[in-house]
Amino acid sequence: MLPTLTGRIQTRIILLAVVGSLVTLIVVPVLPGAGTIGQHYRVGFIVLAAVTVLGIGWEFVYHFLMQWRWEKDWPTFFGFATLLNEGILVYLLVRAKAVPGIDGPVNAWAFWIQFLAIWIVVWLVVNGPMRVPFLHWRFFGGRLV
Repeated sequence: MLPTLTGRIQTRIILLAVVGSLVTLIVVPVLPGAGTIGQHYRVGFIVLAAVTVLGIGWEFVYHFLMQWRWEKDWPTFFGFATLLNEGILVYLLVRAKAVPGIDGPVNAWAFWIQFLAIWIVVWLVVNGPMRVPFLHWRFFGGRLV
């Protein structure tokens, strides 16, 4: 299967909305940092939204770069390694207070624990269990809708 740009964007949005939200609900209560649980959830879901929005932009960059690859697709490891550039960009934007809705400082450990947990779980779901219930996903370029 060769995922299309539209398929990758749809998959990213849906998985971050569903799987990312579930991971956020589970991970946020145990994250380090001061403040109430409500504040932690608020920041956690804003970070998740920022990752989703910026990730759509990254998909266009990845699509452009894939045009120089013979098979026009990333190896699985490249898909996993993109967590570095995406995570660093979101973290720098959060620290620079460029993400709307986040007023105060964000605990670096809390950010990276949440980001890595979401990224790893979503990556595992895409490369494993998702291929079972969504058989058409593989044959329609990764599109879910």
